[in-house]
Amino acid sequence: MKIKSATFVVSNSEVSKCPNTRIPEYAFIGRSNVGKSSLINMLTNRKSLAKTSGRPGKTQLINHFLINENWHLVDLPGYGYARVSKKDKKYFQKFITDYFEQREQMISAFVLVDCRHEPQKIDMEFMEYMGEKEIPFSIIFTKADKLRPQALERNIEEYKRIMLEGVWWEFPNYFVSSSSDGTGQDEILNYIEEINSNLKN
Repeated sequence: MKIKSATFVVSNSEVSKCPNTRIPEYAFIGRSNVGKSSLINMLTNRKSLAKTSGRPGKTQLINHFLINENWHLVDLPGYGYARVSKKDKKYFQKFITDYFEQREQMISAFVLVDCRHEPQKIDMEFMEYMGEKEIPFSIIFTKADKLRPQALERNIEEYKRIMLEGVWWEFPNYFVSSSSDGTGQDEILNYIEEINSNLKN
């Protein structure tokens, strides 16, 4: 898939105010500072479609972007950011879960995790929530350019080991990405295109 157009549509904190359309949506979410905005900009070939910040946790709204006039990319707030108050964390979590549980247009999610770190409890808990609610998702391992190939493979294998020893029957679909060198761009966009094509059949 080639991104020919990518335009901002709306930001809000209530699922009921999301665009009233029937086009498919793909949601991107991850722990704060995982590189989500940079990944979105890389995927769309735009330098500042999603706002990046030196202060993690800046995205605190549901952000819709219309891609190629036929699907929405949804940028969701990061979870687990320490500087956000407990009250706000609960609030953000509420509209994140509302979105996933109520938004019928949401076809599949992408949960971003930083490939440089060992499996984080909050990522595991969030993916377990997605599994329990039977919400389709893929994992995107970000910042792949920061690791040597052997270390990257070792870290991914550790995720597989922990998840398969836990509550998972099989390891979720996953992608490896780098916003710096474009790794994963074609694979992720082609995956979305394939799903969109199947929806039309």
